[in-house]
Amino acid sequence: MPFSVRFSVSLAVTAVLALSFATRVQAQSTASPTAGNGTYIASDPLAGVHYDNRYDVSLGMAYRHIKAGPNVLQGANLGGLDLSASYWFSRHWAVEGSGRYYLGTSGVGRPNDQDIKGPFVSEQIFAAGPEWLGPHNRHGALIAHALFGGAHFDSHTGLITNQAQGAAFYNNQVAPAAIIGGHMDLNRSAHWVFRITPDAVVTRYGINYGSKITQTDVNFALSVGIEYKFNKKR
Repeated sequence: MPFSVRFSVSLAVTAVLALSFATRVQAQSTASPTAGNGTYIASDPLAGVHYDNRYDVSLGMAYRHIKAGPNVLQGANLGGLDLSASYWFSRHWAVEGSGRYYLGTSGVGRPNDQDIKGPFVSEQIFAAGPEWLGPHNRHGALIAHALFGGAHFDSHTGLITNQAQGAAFYNNQVAPAAIIGGHMDLNRSAHWVFRITPDAVVTRYGINYGSKITQTDVNFALSVGIEYKFNKKR
């Protein structure tokens, strides 16, 4: 099994185990002592969860698998940050915007006379689109989104174009991008949420330095982090 596949599967398994553990913990009610008599009264930290907030923002540690060039067989596993925000105009529908930055090393597409091996590559994605609240209760929710925008690829091979060409990388460019996936939310309180975001990321980079031939790539991305829901209601 290729390393990138093993890495993606490992991340997915870790996320599922974390969600399972957090669900078991959330199912246990917390307790607070009453004054003087030694008795306890159970309290529910999820009592204020109502899904009627207008704004929310989330920040997560992000992973993304990419191909740094049209013929690069060894993919790149990049890490970074995922910052997203939503404006809810009804109970089930919102507009979401997302900014993501990824950085890591990549194998090269072919041996080259400049001895480029394992250079850093980076990608920035900015996208926005509709978001839909699916099945949900006070413990958690499943949310789908389809975001569209642009991606900026940087091979970090310097200002000389033939360095990227020699490594069979995409040239540094801005290209169309789409993010299709959603969020798996686990409520910790009325405001704080543990969030896992698996996505398919679609990019369409130009594959050469002369004509406008392009290649569509679909790769996996995952982020794990927290979300905050603001007090303002719809």
